[in-house]
Amino acid sequence: MSVLLEYAMFPTDKGESVSEYVSKIIEMIRNSGFQYKLTAMGTIVETSSVEEATEIINKSYSILETYSNRVYASIKLDIQKNKKNRLLSKIKSIENKIGEVEK
Repeated sequence: MSVLLEYAMFPTDKGESVSEYVSKIIEMIRNSGFQYKLTAMGTIVETSSVEEATEIINKSYSILETYSNRVYASIKLDIQKNKKNRLLSKIKSIENKIGEVEK
């Protein structure tokens, strides 16, 4: 099973820049061993179960709740059975198709 978790989570009561707090979440993800991709608008993590994905969300919130009274979260899941390594393969598929169009 492949679960792609795309999410953004940050404190809303810490001013204009919240990278100090988001970096603590990224450090936790990096240490989790899951494949991930940081983007300008959020983070994508691939896990092998919904439980692992929700654990990432719970850990992220636990990190932020110690610093903040209000946390914003936007969460999307793409769950597909009998698949893995979709974080890279989905991008590669699009890039291959773009390459075919340019030829």
